[in-house]
Amino acid sequence: MAIDVNNESGIDIDERAVLDVARYALARMRIHPLSELSMIVVDADAMEQLHIQWMDLPGPTDVMSFPMDELRPPAKDDEEPPQGLLGDIVLCPEVAKKQGEEAPTGHSMDEELQLLTVHGVLHLLGYDHEEADERAEMFGLQAAIIDGWRAEQGLTGPSPAPTVR
Repeated sequence: MAIDVNNESGIDIDERAVLDVARYALARMRIHPLSELSMIVVDADAMEQLHIQWMDLPGPTDVMSFPMDELRPPAKDDEEPPQGLLGDIVLCPEVAKKQGEEAPTGHSMDEELQLLTVHGVLHLLGYDHEEADERAEMFGLQAAIIDGWRAEQGLTGPSPAPTVR
């Protein structure tokens, strides 16, 4: 899996963990191992510009996903996944830090960025959370992926609760 992380935010993040959780999520979703993903970490001003440009919403947001080849997980276990460009995930550590602090369980900016990475991957794969049933499916899958990755990493304690709006 080719994943590039470009941190333009000026804030130090745990890039290794973001890469690892993205790889784990894509493997768990059975995305072709030669597919490509780009991740960009930006400051609040840049994220606000993207949020206005693409969503017509004011203020910075936590994560945005821009799919390219609209890859989807294979429908059947024996189906070969297609290879391609997944697209871009844009993360904002300033928003992630605030959300992590405000979360019911309280967690770090890096834990929030890991959660947002999985959230962004799922959006690239066509998942959404506009409707109640979609939200239940996406957030359930997101929790399962984060929990599985944390267990694989030997991390203890509660997993970050979803803070994504």
